[in-house]
Amino acid sequence: MAARPVVPQRQLRIRDEGKPKVVAVEGRTRRILKDIGNLVPDRAIEGKPGTQPAEKNKKAITQKVDGEVGKGVNATKAGVTEKPKLKTVIRSSDERYISNVKDTKSKDKNKRSLSSTLSARSKAACGLTNKPLDSSVANIDEADANNELAVVEYIDDMYKFYKLAEDESRVSDYMGAQPDLNAKMRSILIDWLIEVHRKFELMPETLYLTVNIVDRFLSLKTVPRKELQLLGISSMLIACKYEEIWAPEVNDFVSISANTYQREQILVMEKVILGRLEWLLTVPTPYVFLVRYVKASEPSDDEMENMVFFLAELGLMNYPIAISYSPSMIASAAVYAARCTLEKSPIWTATLQHHTGYVEEELKECAKLLVNLHRGAVDSKLKAVYRKYSSPDRRAVSLFPPAKSLTPDCSPEV
Repeated sequence: MAARPVVPQRQLRIRDEGKPKVVAVEGRTRRILKDIGNLVPDRAIEGKPGTQPAEKNKKAITQKVDGEVGKGVNATKAGVTEKPKLKTVIRSSDERYISNVKDTKSKDKNKRSLSSTLSARSKAACGLTNKPLDSSVANIDEADANNELAVVEYIDDMYKFYKLAEDESRVSDYMGAQPDLNAKMRSILIDWLIEVHRKFELMPETLYLTVNIVDRFLSLKTVPRKELQLLGISSMLIACKYEEIWAPEVNDFVSISANTYQREQILVMEKVILGRLEWLLTVPTPYVFLVRYVKASEPSDDEMENMVFFLAELGLMNYPIAISYSPSMIASAAVYAARCTLEKSPIWTATLQHHTGYVEEELKECAKLLVNLHRGAVDSKLKAVYRKYSSPDRRAVSLFPPAKSLTPDCSPEV
């Protein structure tokens, strides 16, 4: 039979009438706590404020202390707070606690949250509370002033950064370095990707990032014609993983390509693309600027928004436009052309000029090319964008007559 472990003895010093007494206490590991209110077992266990110790518990505490100290030593002499004092301390503390809770609940309705308080201070520090400085420039973020997700304190600085960073991800004319490809093949690929994007019901950001990945990769590496569709599939897979909450699986892309490529081929191409692009996927595409500039195009409605995106996607398919103009320029020209098409007046406002950074004359050349694409969309063999925006849920904006005020000087190759 195992021997019972020996519990080390510790001496407890208790003062009685000025003379220290030494008694043995078995198994005690700390001093009796007497001034922080934790002598009440009910309160410690239940965690309820205002709970008074039952009479039975009080007696148990007294008896335990008497047993440890010995006969003739009462609970008060053992260092335990006297009963009247214990009641007074606990009750007064709990009453203050309950009172504070009631006061807090009564003030919660009128009290501002910490986030809103800090947000207001940040806006004041940034001068946003006094915007707009120019009476001719509308404050397009006024409605989002209390929306923390709109980050109105930083939005202007963010777009200044986008304008500075967009040139880093732009591509120059790379088609001359692709002996097996031409601009028409690229347009066919983008047209098909728009169909796939629509079939999978993906986010618009995904489409613009896909095209950006395709162009950047083609500017860095020679791709044979038979692998062009594989490049498009793998680029969309990467964009989906970056932008989508529920990204399509690899097998979905295998099926959509009629099993032209195997799963392993797509994964290998995905790895090659990411390696060539050095995993740089956070880039300002035209979509980044479109959402901001549509907001600045007051008044903005569904018809205006769909017309802008219709023209922008036509430009996305067109190789000369994609390589000749920056993403912010394409987005600005799409807004300008859309306002001309819908006959908005004035065509270009001070608010749009302030947020885009472009004056009207800078946009006319690109806008004319977009309007020309709109004019030829109905007869083009590549109709993905035209069909997409002819549906009622997109206000059938592709069926609108092209802007009469913009007469293109040339017909860009599609």
